[in-house]
Amino acid sequence: MKNCTVIIDNKTVTVPEGTTILEAAKEVSVNIPTLCNHPDQKVKANCRICLVQVAPEKLVTACSTSVWDGMKVTTHSKLVRDTQRGVLELILANHPQDCLKCIRNGNCDLQSLCEMFHISKSNLEDEIDSLEVDESSPAIVRDHRKCIKCNRCIEVCQEVQGVGVLSHAHRSVDYCITPAFEKKLMNTLCVFCGQCTSVCPVGALYEKDDTEKVWNALYDENLHVIVQIAPAVRVSIGEEFGFKPGTKVTGKVVASLRRLGFDKVFDTDFTADLTIIEEGNELIHRIKNNGTLPMITSCSPGWINYIEGFDPNLLDHLSSCKSPQQMFGALSKTYYAEKMDIDPSQIYTVSIMPCTAKKYEAERKEMSSYGYKDVDAVLTTRELARMVKSASIDFANIDDEDFDAPFGITTGAGVIFGATGGVMEAALRTVYEVVTGNELEKLDFKEVRGLEGIKESTVDLDGTPVKVAVAHGLNNARKILDLIEEGKCDYTFVEVMCCPGGCIGGGGQPIGTDMKVRKERIKGIYDIDENMKLRKSHENPAITKLYEEFLGEPLGKISHKILHTHYSPRNESVDLGHLRKVDEVAATEQ
Repeated sequence: MKNCTVIIDNKTVTVPEGTTILEAAKEVSVNIPTLCNHPDQKVKANCRICLVQVAPEKLVTACSTSVWDGMKVTTHSKLVRDTQRGVLELILANHPQDCLKCIRNGNCDLQSLCEMFHISKSNLEDEIDSLEVDESSPAIVRDHRKCIKCNRCIEVCQEVQGVGVLSHAHRSVDYCITPAFEKKLMNTLCVFCGQCTSVCPVGALYEKDDTEKVWNALYDENLHVIVQIAPAVRVSIGEEFGFKPGTKVTGKVVASLRRLGFDKVFDTDFTADLTIIEEGNELIHRIKNNGTLPMITSCSPGWINYIEGFDPNLLDHLSSCKSPQQMFGALSKTYYAEKMDIDPSQIYTVSIMPCTAKKYEAERKEMSSYGYKDVDAVLTTRELARMVKSASIDFANIDDEDFDAPFGITTGAGVIFGATGGVMEAALRTVYEVVTGNELEKLDFKEVRGLEGIKESTVDLDGTPVKVAVAHGLNNARKILDLIEEGKCDYTFVEVMCCPGGCIGGGGQPIGTDMKVRKERIKGIYDIDENMKLRKSHENPAITKLYEEFLGEPLGKISHKILHTHYSPRNESVDLGHLRKVDEVAATEQ
């Protein structure tokens, strides 16, 4: 490939032909401001913030213009800076100036650019759109007054997730990004994955904030407030406090949660292990009794929302297991309540999840045990970080602490649930040994690891070859669903994770998540697994005790009542029966 030598701000760099100015500038540590650009997405060049000057006086967008040999680029001439400043002022003229009240205050791309250019207010007359904030969903808020029309959310919704709820509408000054017919999110087939909130550079899309609800519970002396931490949170929340992506901060999270006032701090990894026991036995039962195959995992709520809405005819392929979050909630109001001699009505169960769809899942009417709501509140990784900062906890220097019993004893199999392929690998570790009676020589099923869209492997179960697949991102799941519908699917077991990379790339993770960050978090997850004493779910002694004291046996009567569920078709006007309660505004639109 031909190379080009380019001069950027008097710095010479040689790069391959086809390299953009933006990419070449990074090679010589020249920072060119961007707004619509995202490392995992296609070039859009619609914000115009990255304009640079190419000799003699031509302005071009650095993100979309390829270099040529001998090109001379200036990134901070008076022409460039005046133009960039003018673009910012145009955006601000149609953007609410309420930064102190915005959830993205201090972590907003637009705010950072305004600080860079010393702009506190536009010199233009304000023309703020008078639009209603959409709070109809229990998971995601859409404040389209703040939308800067960068189109990041459209790309992730349409091309990565294949949901297509967000799209363009109207033209010229009326151009906007909205669901079809400007419906509220709750009245669409939005899966509430939150990937749009993760890529939005401002506060136009964000998670429904439930921190105040949790604070109120913590301050209520009549409530016994417990909390569970998802596997992926321990390798991501550190980023909010200056740690590198993938750094294990489990002990610091536990200690911080105790300082916040939680009565007990537990690990979702425990019920991830429990999920493997129930799900593994369900798979074995289907194989032996000619049940519906392939069986598909059911622990990703965004994925459940997708298949209910887009392929309800394939719901029989789903495992009937609740997700680890909901299994924990079910046990907290039954087994735990009995052991602690606490009335279930006085137990308030909180989840710390990397996922916005978990908020929707917790509100589903099916998610109750003996009449009590399994999980009372769900906080994303971002929300927990805000609570820790609000309480002035020195997260970086707090001493590590351990989880409480009985839901604090876990295995490496439970930890790897946080990465794409982890559920499959954990299941194979258990199913193989249960079926064959032999111990695995190698616990690492590396064929199902990594960020490839669809991964396959074949496992010999006592003479029976079992072909499995792993998909992450709903567009990849779509490919497997198409194979099933066409009768061409030869898989026995399929893992589907809604978000790219699995839970480590969830829509509730720290802002700034991209493929590079995902890789570091995945590495952190597997490092934890490798250093665990117990690495197989069926060897967790606390799980064994749980069955002896309460559940009886996998797939037994009690297990079916509180650990399993069913799923139903979901239409565009939203079946209100899916949720216990829906925002009144959304309800009136039915």
